[in-house]
Amino acid sequence: MNHPLLEKLETYYIRFKEIGQLITDPEVIQDMERYVRLTKEYKELETITRTADKFKAALLSVEESKDILLHEEDKELREMAEMEIEELEDKLPGMEQELKLLLVPADPDDSKNVILEIRGGTGGDEACLFAGDLFRMYAKFCERKGWKVEVTNANEGTAGGYKEIVASVTGKGVYGIMKYESGVHRVQRVPVTESQGRVHTSTATVLVMPEIEEVEYEVEINEGAIKWDTFRSGGAGGQNVNKVESGVRLRYVWQNPNTGVAEEILIECTETRDQPKNKERALSRLRTFIYDKEHQKYIDDISAKRKTMVSTGDRSAKIRTYNYPQGRVTDHRINFTLYNLQAVMDGEIDEIIEKLQIEENTERLKESGL
Repeated sequence: MNHPLLEKLETYYIRFKEIGQLITDPEVIQDMERYVRLTKEYKELETITRTADKFKAALLSVEESKDILLHEEDKELREMAEMEIEELEDKLPGMEQELKLLLVPADPDDSKNVILEIRGGTGGDEACLFAGDLFRMYAKFCERKGWKVEVTNANEGTAGGYKEIVASVTGKGVYGIMKYESGVHRVQRVPVTESQGRVHTSTATVLVMPEIEEVEYEVEINEGAIKWDTFRSGGAGGQNVNKVESGVRLRYVWQNPNTGVAEEILIECTETRDQPKNKERALSRLRTFIYDKEHQKYIDDISAKRKTMVSTGDRSAKIRTYNYPQGRVTDHRINFTLYNLQAVMDGEIDEIIEKLQIEENTERLKESGL
C-alpha cells in the first residue's frame, strides 16, 4: 500500500509511542509542567494517528476490493467490491484533506480566549451606532456558541451605540474562530438622523486579540511605572455605581521594540464593582495589548506571504461591507456575498467564517507542501 502521505506519518507514530511511555514514568509525572506539555502533545498525536489509521484502513479496503475484481468470478462478490470501491473513493479525498490539516501546525493562539475591541470610525454618530450593531451581532453569535461575553469598558455615543466598547470572550477555541473579524467593517445605509433619505457610508474597526495569561508569555511590565486613577462607574447598576470609585484607569509608557517609539497605553476597566478585580483585569488587558503589539511584526511577515490574508491581514484594511438597501453582506477578502443581512446582524455569521477557514486552510496546506 503506497501513498506519499503515509511515509510522512511514520515519525508521528514513533513519537506517539515514545510519549505514551514517558507519561507513565514517575519522574515525568512529578514534573508537572513537563507532564502537562507531554499530555497535550500525546492527545494531539492520538488524534493524528487515529485519523491516519482510518485513512490506511480505507486505502487497504480499496486495494482488497480491486483485487477481488481482478481475481474473483463470483458475481455477488464482484458487485459488493464495486460498491465498496465507489463508496470509499468518494470518502478518501475528504479523509486525506482532514489528515493533511492535522499535520499542518495549528496557530498556538487558536485555543485562547479573546479581547474584543470595537470602535466607531468615520461617520460620526452613525459610526457609533454601527459599532453598537456589530457588538450586538458578536454578542448573539457568542451566545449561540455558548461563550461568555463580559464588557470591560464602554464609551457610549451621543446618539447611541458606542464610540468604543471592549469585552472579553471566554469559551472553547474562541480565538481560532473570532480572529477573522479583525479589520475595518463598512456599513451603507440611511442613518436615522438623515432627513433626505440618502444612503451614507460609515465604518467601525474591530480588533480581536488572543488573551494572554501572565504565566503563558513573559511580557516585561514595570508595574511601578504604571499610573493608576480611580473613578465612579457610570450607567446602570444601582447606587453603588455612582457612589463608589470602583472604575480604574491605567496609564503606562511602553517602548515598542518593533518601532523603537515610546507609546502611552491607556486602559479603563469598569467591569465589576470591586476595584482590585478591575485592576487585575486592566493588567491582564495590558499584558494582552503588549503581547499583541510585540507579535505584530511576526504576524505581518505571515500576512505578506498570503494573498487573501484572511485572518492576519492589515487592521486598517476594509474587510467587509454591510449594505442595507440591497440586504447584502460582502467579505472582500474572499469575494463572498450573502443576501441575508438581517440574519447576519442577528449573529448568524457562521457561513462567512467557515468560508474564511476553508480559504486559510487551503493556504496553510500550500505553504506546508502537503
